[in-house]
Amino acid sequence: MKIGWLSSGRDPAARDLLAETVRRARRDGVALDIGAVFCDCEPGESEETDLFLALARDLGIRTITLSSAHSWNEWWKVDTTPGHGEGAHKRDVREAWRDSFHYVVGELLAPFDLDLLVLAGYMLIVSPDMCERYAMVNLHPALPGGPTGSWQQVIWELLRNDARETGVLVNLVTSELDRGPVVSYCSFPIVGREFDQLWMQFRRKRERRGIGAVSIDEGAREPLFAEVRRRGALREIPLLYQTVRQFADGRLQIRHRDVEAVTGDLPLDLTAEVEADLAKM
Repeated sequence: MKIGWLSSGRDPAARDLLAETVRRARRDGVALDIGAVFCDCEPGESEETDLFLALARDLGIRTITLSSAHSWNEWWKVDTTPGHGEGAHKRDVREAWRDSFHYVVGELLAPFDLDLLVLAGYMLIVSPDMCERYAMVNLHPALPGGPTGSWQQVIWELLRNDARETGVLVNLVTSELDRGPVVSYCSFPIVGREFDQLWMQFRRKRERRGIGAVSIDEGAREPLFAEVRRRGALREIPLLYQTVRQFADGRLQIRHRDVEAVTGDLPLDLTAEVEADLAKM
C-alpha cells in the first residue's frame, strides 16, 4: 500500500508525527511506503514549514507544495460578487475556493498512485470531492462518539461533563467534520490517584467562577486540562503509527475509498499496542 502524507507543517508536532512514524516503522521492520508528502505551504512561507519540508526530503520522501494562503488571497481578491466581505458570502466563497484548491491538490497527487492519504497536522478542511476521490484518515483527540472540534474544545467538554476516560482516534475523513467512520482508537483514564487532586481543585474553581471563566482565565494552563492534554498528546504518534502499520501489514485494507478490517470489525481498539509502544520509549 502506498501512502500519501498531508500536513501544513506549521509546528514541531507536525514534524514529530512524520519523523516518529517513519522511525518506528524502521525500528519494527515495517515496510512503510510513503509515496509523497504534500504541504499546503510553499518553501519560504515560514521557518516551521521549511523545517518540515527539509525533514521530508531528509527522509527520502518526495515533497509537493501548493500554498493555500496564496491561493485563498488570490481567490478572494478577484471575487466581485455583490456582498463581498459579508459573513455568509465569505463562507460561500471559501467553500468554492476549498473545492478548487483541493481539485488541484488531487491532480498533483494523482501521478503517485496513492492508496491512502494520512492527514497529520493538515490544517485545512478537505473538499467533499477529495473525500470521494481518496480514502483519507485523520487523528482526532477523543474516543468514538466523543466530543468534536479542536483538542481544546474536546478537553473543555470532557471537564464540563466530569468524564472518567478519554482517548485518541483515527477516523475516515468524510464531508462531515470529525464524524467519519472510526478506524481505530486508544483509551486512557482521567480519574484515579494521579488525577484526584487535580479534579478537586478544578471543581472548586468551576463552582466559584464557572467553567467559562476558568477556560478564559487559564486556558491550556489549567492543571487538570494540561494533564489531560499531555496524556492525549503522548498517544497521538503511537496510535497513528499503529494504525498505519495495520495498513502496511495488510490487516486494514481499502475498498472503494472505504476501510475494512481483514479480520474482525471496526473500529480496532489499539490501546494495548499503543501502551506497549509507549513503554518502548
